[in-house]
Amino acid sequence: MINSLNSLRTRILISALLIVIIVLPGIGIALNNAFEQQVKENVQDQLNAYFYSILAVTEFENNELLMPEVLLENQFNVINSGLYALISNNANTIISNNENINKTATGNPENTSFESRILWFSNSFLGVNETLNLAKTLPQPELGESDFGQIELNQEMHFIYSFSVRFDQATETDAGTPLSPVITLHIIKDLASLSQQVESFQRQLWVWLVALIVILLIIQLFWLVWTLKPLARFTKELNAIQDGKIEQLSEQYPNELKAVARQLNTLLTNEQRQRQRYRNSLSDLAHSLKTPLAVMQSQQDLNSDSQEQISHINHIISRQLKRAKSAGNQAWHLGIEVTQVVDKLCAALAKIYPHIHIKYGQKPSTELIFRGDESDLTEILGNLLDNACKAAQRQILLNVYKDESLLVISIEDDGNGIPETQKLTILDRGKRADTYDQGHGIGLSIVLDLVHSYEGTLTIGESTVLGGARFAISFNTSKN
Repeated sequence: MINSLNSLRTRILISALLIVIIVLPGIGIALNNAFEQQVKENVQDQLNAYFYSILAVTEFENNELLMPEVLLENQFNVINSGLYALISNNANTIISNNENINKTATGNPENTSFESRILWFSNSFLGVNETLNLAKTLPQPELGESDFGQIELNQEMHFIYSFSVRFDQATETDAGTPLSPVITLHIIKDLASLSQQVESFQRQLWVWLVALIVILLIIQLFWLVWTLKPLARFTKELNAIQDGKIEQLSEQYPNELKAVARQLNTLLTNEQRQRQRYRNSLSDLAHSLKTPLAVMQSQQDLNSDSQEQISHINHIISRQLKRAKSAGNQAWHLGIEVTQVVDKLCAALAKIYPHIHIKYGQKPSTELIFRGDESDLTEILGNLLDNACKAAQRQILLNVYKDESLLVISIEDDGNGIPETQKLTILDRGKRADTYDQGHGIGLSIVLDLVHSYEGTLTIGESTVLGGARFAISFNTSKN
């Protein structure tokens, strides 16, 4: 999971998905809310227009409300049409002795009422059975003010627009002439038309948004592939260099990667030249020392101790020269298929040890790559297989496989094995090969040095299949 999040491709893909999945639905929600608000404002304007059409035909004579039987808007004349008009007395303002008295004033004037009553309703309201209960819930705005909201009618929510007015029948000089009462005109409309508009808009909006999200995701996917294609090719060429298929990166990259490719090619070239100079220098030094040592060793008057020390020095120089020729743990390795080296060694050893049968436990894949020098792998496996052939009685079992990030090569024989006491010391530096039983220890110091130069490990154990010794070497494929 952590490795996938470290991928540049994954990060860009997640960012693109977040933008599409979060931003576009957010825009859809904002558009939907704006549309609903706009529809509500349109309904309010429409109810306000109905209010003025009702107000125009409303009359008061002798404090008696006079309304026509039929209204101009036909929906007010059809029972349960969804559009209703009502007039109620405004309980917030009580008329007594030509003065407005607030209902919260102390004391109740005689013959006044603080309860709202429905004075008139349109014919469309005849099918509604909530007249008495509705009167208590009707809005009561102040005189000259309006109120727009919602009210429950027939167990369904409706819009309601209310406006409080008063028809003056006298002036301030007409003493004793009562003012007309304050009334509130209510226009009620069901939410069916609004709900239909909103649902229709929502369906179309989300269909187009989903289609847009899919289109954008497809576009972003192609954009991502096109944008990261140079990086994918860059990674592929790096793997090819590690596998030994090519030696240099091509420079046919965008400007941002072209400089990186050029610098890596320069680094590869310089590293190879430097390592070659290092090998040549050590080789020249070793050969220059070998000549005087050979002269000294040819002296007849040297005692046995001196001869032994010269031989020991000569052995050390040979060993260091072999190490100098090794590719070792360099920055870049040419890859080699393990099966190629193993098959060549098995074919050669079959001629030397015809009585020993070398077989694979399981046929290894040709994709198992040792990222190093072929001569180093040949030296490692050659010594181990040669020791196994000397120790074995009849057969050797060879396994080459990958265990997670490790390349593992194990060699098992059916010999006598290695005692536990020698397992602890067989790989110690300075141990002579001839202190071990025949077939083990010879060349192990060289094998150990080469394995360590690739930061690998060499383990010695017992073969559970053949009963003899088991030598296993493993290399980290992410490093080697």
